Amino acid sequence: MKRIALMLGVALVSAGCTLGPDYQRPQLDTPAEYVEPAPSGPSLANMDWWDLFGDEQLQSLIRTALDENKDLGIALARISEARASLGFVRADQFPIVDGAGRVSRGRQSREIFPGADTDNDFLLGADLSFEVDLWGRLRRSTEAARAELLSTEEAYRNVTISLVADVARFYLLLRDFDARLAISRNTLQTRLESLRIIQARFDKGTVPELDVNQAEIEVAVAEVAISVFERSVVQTENAIRILLGRNPGPVARGLRLDQQAFPPEVPAGLPSELLQRRPDVASSEAQLAAQTARIGAAEALRFPSLSLTGFAGVESTDLSDLNSSDAGTWSINANIFAPIFNSGKLKANVEIEQARTEQLLLAYEADVQQAFREVEDALVSVRTLRAEQASQTRRVIAARNAARLSQARYDGGVVDYLEVLDSERTRFNAELDQSQTLQLYLNAIVELYKALGGGWYPQP
Repeated sequence: MKRIALMLGVALVSAGCTLGPDYQRPQLDTPAEYVEPAPSGPSLANMDWWDLFGDEQLQSLIRTALDENKDLGIALARISEARASLGFVRADQFPIVDGAGRVSRGRQSREIFPGADTDNDFLLGADLSFEVDLWGRLRRSTEAARAELLSTEEAYRNVTISLVADVARFYLLLRDFDARLAISRNTLQTRLESLRIIQARFDKGTVPELDVNQAEIEVAVAEVAISVFERSVVQTENAIRILLGRNPGPVARGLRLDQQAFPPEVPAGLPSELLQRRPDVASSEAQLAAQTARIGAAEALRFPSLSLTGFAGVESTDLSDLNSSDAGTWSINANIFAPIFNSGKLKANVEIEQARTEQLLLAYEADVQQAFREVEDALVSVRTLRAEQASQTRRVIAARNAARLSQARYDGGVVDYLEVLDSERTRFNAELDQSQTLQLYLNAIVELYKALGGGWYPQP
């Protein structure tokens, strides 16, 4: 056993060479600042999601999703798988010891071996095997597995941040549909009352039948809008319930859409911070690092390999003699395997890994560019939708006043009913558009928060 240990020690000392390139982060052309002007100050991503979203009901929904969402559970299970895979691959760097035992009884043919007798054989010992990592193949494989583990952890973060943003986005959309449904129902009640009045006037002969028909058309338009938004509400509730990891059903509400409080300023921070914050970019880089390590593992296969095997134990023809000093048995073997001719197969394998690395490098660069694009898109959306929301608010105020004046002019006999219908349509559409624009503006802030990488680092 001492000799075996000595050979292992020598082999471990000699195994210091590692083939293949060491991973280095690629040089990227990152902008010094964002193209879209943004307020200065600490990045919006520094905020925790529970500080960004002030609606307590929305916070409750997000917490439920983080506990029960199925996609998040899958991502967490992938981390466990990657961690186990790392342990599996790393174990190849160390000796393997297996217990061995044998009990046999038999006799050879006396026709061949005259005088052969029945013999017993008792064996108890341990087998040892160890591959000397001369060229770093096992170390590179472990390096790749460790990078894969990091990639799955970053993927888990990415799913988490996306889940938080999706719950918030669908919740704001739900509150928008609630608001537009309420607007449609109020409009329907107003138009039914107008229809009742116009019908009464027609019955008295003071207005033409055309006015009645036009009023009926507007009632039907409001009824259609109610059906559309009722359908949208239920479908959005179902989408939220799936994010929560539950079956379709109703969703509890909190603040109205116009009561949602978001920061008035949404600074984006520096572009240089984005690569550290975005988990999808970090996951892509970890995959690139893993693939880079596989090049070294493939190159090592082209060189000779050395494996050591040994056995130590006791063997006797009588069970009671196993503890005898003469029963000891041992063996040490060193095996060298060197590829000589394989029609370029191993060289082609290295080229395959190099080509895959080039693919992942381009994918990583594309992910970085996509990250900057998403931030720029979100910044311009926040700026323009804020201005659009202000314009929509002025539009609603003017449309409501115009509708009120048109109704008064019609009641006074100054104008026909077409002017009233036009004013009512304008008011109805303005109120619907105002709610939708507010939802789009709030969701643009959510998208900016997500594009910046969020500000919450869950520990898987």
